[in-house]
Amino acid sequence: MVRHYSLSVLSVLSLSLTIQAADWKPVGGQIMTPWAAKVRPHNVWAEYPRPQMVRDSWINLNGLWDYAIVPADADRPSSYDGKILVPFPVESALSGVKKPVRPDQAVWYRRTFRIPPDWQGTRVLLHFEAVDWHTRVWLNGEFVGEHKGGYDPFSFEVTEQLMREGDNELVVRVWDPTDQGWQPRGKQVLRPHGIWYTAVTGIWQTVWLEAVPRSFISSFRVYPKAATGEATFVVRTHGATNTARLELIVHRVSCRDTEERIKTVHARAGVGEPLRIRIPEPRLWSPQTPWLYHGQLRLLTDQGAIVDEVSLYFGLRDVAVRKASDGFNRLFLNGKPVFHFGPLDQGWWPDGLYTAPSDEALRFDVETMKKFQYNAVRKHVKVEPRRWYYWCDRLGLMVWQDMPSGDRFVRRGQPDIVRSKESAENFYREYEALIETHFNHPSIVMWVPFNEGWGQFETEKVVAFTKQQDPTRLVNNASGWEDRGVGDVIDIHRYPGPAMPQPEPKRAAVLGEFGGLGLPLPGHLWVQRENWGYRTYRSRAELERAYLELMAKLKPLIRNGLAAAIYTQLSDVEREVNGVLTYDRKVIKFDLPRITPVHDSFYELGSPK
Repeated sequence: MVRHYSLSVLSVLSLSLTIQAADWKPVGGQIMTPWAAKVRPHNVWAEYPRPQMVRDSWINLNGLWDYAIVPADADRPSSYDGKILVPFPVESALSGVKKPVRPDQAVWYRRTFRIPPDWQGTRVLLHFEAVDWHTRVWLNGEFVGEHKGGYDPFSFEVTEQLMREGDNELVVRVWDPTDQGWQPRGKQVLRPHGIWYTAVTGIWQTVWLEAVPRSFISSFRVYPKAATGEATFVVRTHGATNTARLELIVHRVSCRDTEERIKTVHARAGVGEPLRIRIPEPRLWSPQTPWLYHGQLRLLTDQGAIVDEVSLYFGLRDVAVRKASDGFNRLFLNGKPVFHFGPLDQGWWPDGLYTAPSDEALRFDVETMKKFQYNAVRKHVKVEPRRWYYWCDRLGLMVWQDMPSGDRFVRRGQPDIVRSKESAENFYREYEALIETHFNHPSIVMWVPFNEGWGQFETEKVVAFTKQQDPTRLVNNASGWEDRGVGDVIDIHRYPGPAMPQPEPKRAAVLGEFGGLGLPLPGHLWVQRENWGYRTYRSRAELERAYLELMAKLKPLIRNGLAAAIYTQLSDVEREVNGVLTYDRKVIKFDLPRITPVHDSFYELGSPK
C-alpha cells in the first residue's frame, strides 16, 4: 500500500479544502472536457506518477501554489500575482490563470510544505515530472539546482536543505522561449494558427517528494527476450557498498483486469551485475493480450537484510523487421508479422493544454483507441506523463514515440540542417532522457527522432545513437519527407491519401500520416471560425462515408507490402477538426459498429502467416 501524505494535513499553513477551492476556479469562456468539473485543488493528479518503480513513502506537491509572471531578468518577486493550480500550465484554463508568457518573461512559483515525522533519517528527493523549459529551484532560500528540458523528469536530493520540523519553502523559476528558441517544443507557438497551438509554460506534470534510504535503487532497465521468456535487469544504485546484493522477485501476472499468481521466480546478483530471470511458460505482451509481470526489486546488505525495495512491472515482447511469408518486410511482434494501424495522437486538451485534466481522462483516450480496434498509436511531437504509457502497457496499444521537434526546418530536397553546438547537444541530452525514462514500457515499439524535416540533422548519427541507447526497438529515421536511407522503416505522409513508399529489401514500408478528414461540430469547437481539415465535411454521415472510402483504398496497399498506417488524428486540436473525437472528448464522430470490422480486416491482410 502506497503511503501518500496529504499536504493539506502536513502543513500548518495549508488552508482548509473549502478555502482552497474558493481560491481557485478554472478560467471560463471555452469548451471543457467532462473531467474538468471534477478537478479540485486537494485531489489534482493524486496518482503515483512513476508506476513502473513504486515506493511506499511519497508526498504529492500538486495543488495551489503562489505564482508571478515577471521580466526574465528580474529577481525573485517580493509579492505574487495570485494562485495557480499545479500541474496545469500557466496558459491553460485549469491553471486558474490562463495568461500568455512571453520569452522576455519568467514564471515564479512558491509553496510551503512539511515533512512527516517518520521521514527522519531518510534521504529526500524532490521530483519534477516535466517543466517547460529552463527550471531553477530553491528550497528554504538555498539554490538546489537547475534543469533544461521540457519533457523529461528530473530530481534533486534536498536532504540537506530540508527542515525536518516546521515549514519548508519551495521556490521555482521557469523560463521558456517557445518558438523563439531552438529547443524541442512540438506544436507550441506564441501566436496559434492552423496546425500550431497555444504555448505551454512552466510546470505541467506532477511535482512530488520521495523518502529513500541512505542507499537506494535509483533506476533500472529491462531487456526482455520473448522467445525464451527471459528478462535481464540492469540496476543502478546510489550509495550502495560493493558487498551489497540485488534481489528480484516476480510473483504475479496480469492482463487488463485479470490477475493471477505464478510460481515465484527469484534472481540475485551483486551490485553492478545484471539480474537474469526466466519465466516458465511465459505469457507475452501484445495488443490482444497485454500480459504484465509484477514483482519487487530489492537492495540487500551482504547479510541479506532489505535496505530498499521498489514494486515494478514489465512485459515480455520482442519487435523486429523481417521478411514475411508474402515476401514483404513486415513489422514483427513476438516472432509474428503484425500490421500496425492507429491514430496520430497529439495529446492536447482544451482545458489543460499539455496536461490532461486527470488520469481518468488519459485512460479514456487509450480506451477509446481500443474501442476503434486500433492496435497502435503515434504519439506526435510530444511526450506524455508516465501514466499514459502505463495505460498503453496495461490495455494493449503499441506506441510509436516521436521526439518533440524544435529548431529549423529541412525543406523538401534539402540536406539536413546544421545546428549550433548548443542546440545539438541539447537535442541529444533531451532525446537520451526520453529514451531512458520510457525504456521499460513494453508498449513503446518504435522511436521517431524527426518529423517532416523539422529539426532534422545528422540523421545517420541520430539513428546510430538511438540504436546504441536502445537496441531493443525499431527506429523510424524520419517520418515523412526527407528519408536518409537508414533505420528500420521508410515512412511517407500523404493527405488525404492513402499511399505507400516503394518496398525495399531491408526496411519496412509504412504510411506515417494520412487522412485528416475534418468535421466541425457546433458546441465542441475551440474557435467558431477558421476551423479546418485536409478535407472538410458537413455531416457525420458524409464524414463516415468518406472515411470508409479512404479505408477501402488502404487494403490493396496492405496486400502490396504496406506494413503500417497512421490516421490523422485521434482528437480535434484547437483549430484542427480532423479528429475521430471532438477536442472536448464529448463526441465520437463515427458509428463504431460500422468502422471496427473494416479496421479488423487490415490485421488479417497485413499479418500473413
